[in-house]
Amino acid sequence: MSGIVKRFVPLMDRVLVQKVKSEAKTATGILLPETAQPAPNWAKVLAVGPGRRTKEGELLPMSVKIGDTVVVPEYGGMTLKFDNEDYHVYRDEDFMGIVQEE
Repeated sequence: MSGIVKRFVPLMDRVLVQKVKSEAKTATGILLPETAQPAPNWAKVLAVGPGRRTKEGELLPMSVKIGDTVVVPEYGGMTLKFDNEDYHVYRDEDFMGIVQEE
């Protein structure tokens, strides 16, 4: 994972995330094939751009930071493949929310 973070730098208000892997087992211990697993809608933020500029040139701060767990939309963003791993790039405004640790 660290290889992509060093090689890919998001521009403007873009954010690089990797979706959290879903559980391969049910609560009763049954193993699920990949096709039967629900698609995860949570992702871990790996890299963040500097932010978007207003018409006046002011830099708007990003609402997420590296290490946050965010809720991503089902559709949208752009998929990147590095070292046989899938990563996604979204705009800062596309995130539904941040998942807080308990």
